[in-house]
Amino acid sequence: MSDVGKLVLIPNLLGGDDVGIIPEYTKARILALKYFIVERERESRRYLKKIDKSVVIDDLEFLLIPKKKEKEAAKELLLPCLSGNDVGLISDAGCPAVADPGALVVKEAHIMGIPVDPLVGPSSILLALMASGLGGQRFEFHGYLPIDRSERVERLRFLEQIGMRNRSTQIFMETPYRNEGLLEACIKTLRKHTWLCVAVDMTLPTQQVFTMRIADWKKWKAEINKRPAIFLIGQ
Repeated sequence: MSDVGKLVLIPNLLGGDDVGIIPEYTKARILALKYFIVERERESRRYLKKIDKSVVIDDLEFLLIPKKKEKEAAKELLLPCLSGNDVGLISDAGCPAVADPGALVVKEAHIMGIPVDPLVGPSSILLALMASGLGGQRFEFHGYLPIDRSERVERLRFLEQIGMRNRSTQIFMETPYRNEGLLEACIKTLRKHTWLCVAVDMTLPTQQVFTMRIADWKKWKAEINKRPAIFLIGQ
């Protein structure tokens, strides 16, 4: 099946307009594509224009990932690959299929025998882990924690226990406007010797990474409200 196109996984910016963090090879691969599978067409159009203002958007075709029934739609989204076209999969921010839609499309590509080509670009999760000072040999990402306060407290204690038992770093995130609530829950719930890292605005000029024990967090106030953040706890 040498005439089958590839599914190209395209990292997006984590915010802002500076495309300098996107490698030139990645940019060149993006600009060679005509078909794109996207979360939101408007956001993807903006991103492509940031990559190169001369891009003619009307010459491109955007295929939307449905908010529901992604698995059922995956095969149809990949049809251009069967005609020999490379198709890009773009997330709204960061790397596609990592804490974002697209994983089921990637899985379907493997089922259909379509080669998958992941491109280099920013991932807030890995950047936060790198900058945290916490263990990178063994880690787990849990996405969003429960919104209910009692369930959240229970989950935080559970993650702390897992981290202690396995000597692993536990990573999670929150919707920006709930950051302060999650930080407060971490400070009140976790043991005083547990390490907590909060990494905000990764790759942006306002980027900040705070790592300290819970006992020290109790004495200090970080301003993270309404800023994209990754939370990490470890021993």
